[in-house]
Amino acid sequence: MHQHQPSIVQRKRQSLRRQRLTRRVLPFLASLFLATPLAGNIQQSMAGTARNELKMLKMEFSPKAQFDQTLRATYTALGAEQEGLRFETFAKAMTGYLNLRQDGKLAEGKQLLTVIDFDLPSTEKRLWVLDLGKKEILFHTLVAHGHNSGENEATSFSNTDQSNMSSLGFYATGSEYEGKHGHSLRLQGMDEGVNTNAAARSIVMHGADYVSEDFIKQNGRLGRSLGCPALPMDQYSQIIDAVNGGTCLFLNKSDAGYTSQYLNQNVAIAALLPQATVDGVS
Repeated sequence: MHQHQPSIVQRKRQSLRRQRLTRRVLPFLASLFLATPLAGNIQQSMAGTARNELKMLKMEFSPKAQFDQTLRATYTALGAEQEGLRFETFAKAMTGYLNLRQDGKLAEGKQLLTVIDFDLPSTEKRLWVLDLGKKEILFHTLVAHGHNSGENEATSFSNTDQSNMSSLGFYATGSEYEGKHGHSLRLQGMDEGVNTNAAARSIVMHGADYVSEDFIKQNGRLGRSLGCPALPMDQYSQIIDAVNGGTCLFLNKSDAGYTSQYLNQNVAIAALLPQATVDGVS
């Protein structure tokens, strides 16, 4: 005996009844679930996740993050790491460079930044001339420090006349001239109380025969100046010709107690990313 099969009309009616029942029962079940502690935890977790994702998104596109990404891209394009310039030193130098540009202390036509890193000994090449416009390192060479700043490593610094020490910080290059060291370059110290006596002390960029690989081989270190950043005789004239006339020079030494008004990151961000909002950026 065959079992009676429901007709198509009956099946449609049964389906509609099930749909109506579902619509009535689901809101009731949902209200019961939302009243449980588990539902509260899930809602809080979802809300917390959304807040964290939004916070991360804001951080990723914050002016400070954009600034860091731009500096790192410039650092990479220059090939600075391969030439021994540490990113921390580069970032500090760039911050000051941008502050000085924003303050109108540098020439508009040149995008040059010279960095001297006294964290390195005199036996290593610790001067870089960076062309920020062309993303090129123009020079990477030896440079001497002041006689009383130390032997192979510079550890002491002064702004005092006749101290025979190097002075840290930011400088703007001045004009070229012919002096007792031959072709030389005047320097203007920009950091009050740190290097602002540079002109009075006759701290200039010049060449010296004690800045050479041969001198290192014979003495285990470079010779020392009276406080000037002295350069190799086979490069000094080309370097002076390149960086004269209002470009930035930065002499770095970590853990030396050096501070500067030109290390203001907000000002640097405004100079590098004028479209960015810097309110609240630390």
